[in-house]
Amino acid sequence: MNAKLTLSIESQLIHEAKKVAKKHGKSLSNLIEQYLKSLTAPATNINEETSALINLKGSFSDPRITDNDNLISALNKKYMH
Repeated sequence: MNAKLTLSIESQLIHEAKKVAKKHGKSLSNLIEQYLKSLTAPATNINEETSALINLKGSFSDPRITDNDNLISALNKKYMH
């Protein structure tokens, strides 16, 4: 069952994410839902690449790169292949 969710996200990030979603023929809601599913997937469903990334979480810190930059980069990498 679907439910509505209200989020507060920077307008520029929304704009960029909508472009990525449109490029792949998906809605922004669908894109976010897929991302959330990947975050909440049981550990047995995590592939080797994702597992390696999880192990690296927090090991890199560059104040010039924001969380928004990381999200845009991850979404582009995932959906631009």
